[in-house]
Amino acid sequence: MTEAFFHGTVHEAGEDLQAALRAEPEVLALWQALTPLGRNEFICWIDDAKQAKTRARRIDRTREELLEGKKRPCCWAGCIHRTDKAPGKWQQAVLIDKKKG
Repeated sequence: MTEAFFHGTVHEAGEDLQAALRAEPEVLALWQALTPLGRNEFICWIDDAKQAKTRARRIDRTREELLEGKKRPCCWAGCIHRTDKAPGKWQQAVLIDKKKG
């Protein structure tokens, strides 16, 4: 029986991310120990990639950051898809307004 895979509060991890994390029990344990919001931030950051190459690089970086003890992705402003919290001014300017233009 396969262990349940924990997702984020808004986002669900794609099959590629799940496979990469399941491939290493230590990394999977670190992932499962994150808060739902922490997992959500990593998933949102990965899903924000425009190209498959960037997505793959972010999945690799997620693995590295988990092993480094990080709880959120480095240099990520935060998920703009959450409904429990309005985006901050920086998120609005950089992540939302930039996509409109």
